[in-house]
Amino acid sequence: MTTTARRPLWLRLFYLIPIIGWTARDMDKHGDDNLIWGFATVISLWISAFLLFGYPGLIIPALLMVPTIFLYLILVSWG
Repeated sequence: MTTTARRPLWLRLFYLIPIIGWTARDMDKHGDDNLIWGFATVISLWISAFLLFGYPGLIIPALLMVPTIFLYLILVSWG
């Protein structure tokens, strides 16, 4: 799957999304090192939000992750 003609349309459209798609394309082509750097970036942004906004910068991103983790737990327990 090296050419864009062999990729499905949904994957080509997903790769066009500026930040998420570019990172996914890099992980697809260059390996999992980008995943580690992505986690480091997210954690650095979270720490920066805490330093900039204080306690709400720590709590609000955690509260926004609750529905995602809840959905993940439902999917894991479902099958």
